[in-house]
Amino acid sequence: MRPPSAAGIISESETAVDRRPKENSRAVDEILRGLKSDHLAGRRKGLASICSAHPEVLTAAMDAVGESHAPLLVEATANQVNQYGGYTGMTPEAFAVELQRLAASIGFPPERLVMGADHLGPWVWRTETAETALRRCEELIRHCVRAGFRKLHLDTGFGCADDGASLVPLEQAVRRATRLCRAAEAAVPDGQDPPCYVVGAEVPQPGGGLEPGALPPVTPVDDVAQVLDRMGAAFRTQGLSAAWERVVAIVVQPGVEFGDDFVAVYRPERAAALSAFHARLPGILTYEIHSTDYQPPEALARLTADHFPILKAGPCLTHAYHQAVLALECLELEWLREGAGFEPSGVAAALEAAMLAEETHWRPHYRGGPAELRRLRQESLRDRVRYYWGTAGVRAAVARLQRNTAGPLPARLVERFFPGMEVPEGRPSAQALIRARIRSALRPYLAATC
Repeated sequence: MRPPSAAGIISESETAVDRRPKENSRAVDEILRGLKSDHLAGRRKGLASICSAHPEVLTAAMDAVGESHAPLLVEATANQVNQYGGYTGMTPEAFAVELQRLAASIGFPPERLVMGADHLGPWVWRTETAETALRRCEELIRHCVRAGFRKLHLDTGFGCADDGASLVPLEQAVRRATRLCRAAEAAVPDGQDPPCYVVGAEVPQPGGGLEPGALPPVTPVDDVAQVLDRMGAAFRTQGLSAAWERVVAIVVQPGVEFGDDFVAVYRPERAAALSAFHARLPGILTYEIHSTDYQPPEALARLTADHFPILKAGPCLTHAYHQAVLALECLELEWLREGAGFEPSGVAAALEAAMLAEETHWRPHYRGGPAELRRLRQESLRDRVRYYWGTAGVRAAVARLQRNTAGPLPARLVERFFPGMEVPEGRPSAQALIRARIRSALRPYLAATC
């Protein structure tokens, strides 16, 4: 059975993808392949990667880029979007259609929209045997290529049920990466340019996993050199030399991560050697950084200045959406609770009920007694609640909230529940407030990369 899509939040369209004009495809590829040279020449600091499938996040991101000439990189993770629907209910083809629809709805130029697939590897199917997981990965990567995804992250370091360890040796990860790359290259339709790739040196598990008081280790320079040497040799031996020339980034860890209530902020001195090694990366290769969520603006700016130009963020943006919806629910109750026939939306209660009814997406990640678990479900920076916006009860609650708060909202309540928020003059709408909260979380990433 396919997971429910977030009706009212996410489209369920499964129609064939409207192929972009080849000129647009080439414009997108130029953004990726020219990133390193643009960064070094000072034409562009970097590229913010929006790792989310939530339409309010995506629309807010397109709107935030606005009138600038900056590109927007949107990446769907393999657990969000896959051939079985992922937790959003969308296949790669459906996600591509939805993304194009959202761009068209606000007039965002398609040639500035870069679509990528994140964590293409065993992670989603790690509880199965390696062969089964890899066959599923091959199928997924073929779907992504045919749907027009231009940036593919080959994430093959995680172990499967029969590997005996959570991480596999480098040689094994390299063999799996070349296998997935072969599947991708073979899937390129006639007339479509082949995709670009990202490989991994040190890829944190998706969604944040920092323990209290811990500092994530910085990737040693020797590890980067070894990965590039082994990976490049394997690609060439396997007849994938042309694909290796299209590897635009390697994932490294400069010491940034987050957990439930804390963030490991970037410290330049810890990553000085890794930063300096950027000058030795061959060809168009540059660095990609995961789990940059919740980094302060000055840390993000320093990351790109230190040659870590691709900054990936996701949970911090859906967390901003969650907090905006909860604030709007509080405004709704304060504004309308005395009115005749008022039916509260009950979004917070619906989310809690959905998370208790299906614990798979949060139980392995949160620790503590009942009160602490309830707090984490509502407040954790890891934002496991993002998996539940598509459930029926939550969709109905969000729809009630939208109806109850339709039209201009009282300025005094907006000021109380959305203090300091930059919103249009006059009495803003609920949608404007939600998107303003998301843009506020996204703005430092755009400032650090544009």
